[in-house]
Amino acid sequence: MFLARVVGEVVATIKHPHLANRKLLLVRPEPTPGRPQAPTVIAVDTVDAGPGDRVLVADEGNTAAQVLHMPRGPVRTIVVGVVDEVSAPEG
Repeated sequence: MFLARVVGEVVATIKHPHLANRKLLLVRPEPTPGRPQAPTVIAVDTVDAGPGDRVLVADEGNTAAQVLHMPRGPVRTIVVGVVDEVSAPEG
């Protein structure tokens, strides 16, 4: 899982049947110090997120299948939460 920012929506008039009636978001992973910037990816929205939202993204096929209640298929990356705040332990 990783934190990301929603930077846009993806519109597709023809989709794989597993993606029918599902919103697709363009998400940019947040930078991790000391690592190269991860690429922007498309994720299936499960929480009604929108552009500008900070989100929690799962990037694994089995997790996607369980959250979407469907057999494993063409979905790997999903938005599973909108993040209100992140705090690090002191020390």
